[in-house]
Amino acid sequence: MKTTGITIGTASILVGAAIVVIDLLLGEKIGLGTILNMLFIGAFLDLILMLGVIPLAPGLVTGVAMLTAGLFIIALGSYFYIDSGFGAGPRDSLMVAVTRKTKLPVGVCRAAIELTAVAVGWLMGGMAGVGTIISAFGIGFCIQLTFKVLKFDVTAVRHETLMQTYRSLLAVIRKSFNK
Repeated sequence: MKTTGITIGTASILVGAAIVVIDLLLGEKIGLGTILNMLFIGAFLDLILMLGVIPLAPGLVTGVAMLTAGLFIIALGSYFYIDSGFGAGPRDSLMVAVTRKTKLPVGVCRAAIELTAVAVGWLMGGMAGVGTIISAFGIGFCIQLTFKVLKFDVTAVRHETLMQTYRSLLAVIRKSFNK
């Protein structure tokens, strides 16, 4: 906010929109889940920071435990919403696209994306502390482990586009009025 005058949530939404363009160029489908993920993540980032509902960890061990729990919650949440088929969020779509294109494990692809984001952010003058580095490496591991335990192949999911969702909703509405 100090540098650009925008909140971290707004910045997240703007970066998400830029990543959506990259996702489209890589052949990923953009669906309702993609758009809602981008908007809600940004809005909730700002809301959580404004309300201060997540306490600061009192020490290193507690902080690492909270961080690890959070990364596994993100991984599990990613599984549920990606598997729904309504479109993965911008960053998750990029993870899927890179996994499809490189045939590397999904965790490696996610870690590479996050580490690239950290490097770019740091080069632009952002902070990169121990938690940032742990998160960048850790999210790949947590996603890889969670998806493996749940036997989830993220590249096998076929997402609906916005137009397909619109047509499905329209059909449901028409059917309900024709009863």
